[in-house]
Amino acid sequence: MPYNLEKLEELSGGDRDFIVSVVSVFVEETPSDLQDLEQAVKAGNYDAVYKQAHKIKPNVDLLGMEGTKSLILQMEGQAKMNDGLPAIEEMYTLIAGQVREVITELKTDFSL
Repeated sequence: MPYNLEKLEELSGGDRDFIVSVVSVFVEETPSDLQDLEQAVKAGNYDAVYKQAHKIKPNVDLLGMEGTKSLILQMEGQAKMNDGLPAIEEMYTLIAGQVREVITELKTDFSL
């Protein structure tokens, strides 16, 4: 399983409705955030890459996506230094693939 709900369960105190709500928002809003990140990467806009990566990071963290979070942290660092666009492009590809996989699994697991 590429996600882990331990942090979310701890935060919610086991409130299933809250967990479903957070998961639903992630499934609904993250594709748009990914699209914005992709546009920033394609434009080579380091500031926008940083901001979009930073926006996605808390949700990825909340869903226990540690590998994805690590990639996002690396992306933020590269973007902050205004350097490494080829590496940022590679990171984006990995991040997008992982997030899309989790969205697919969440839709199945939560019948969304």
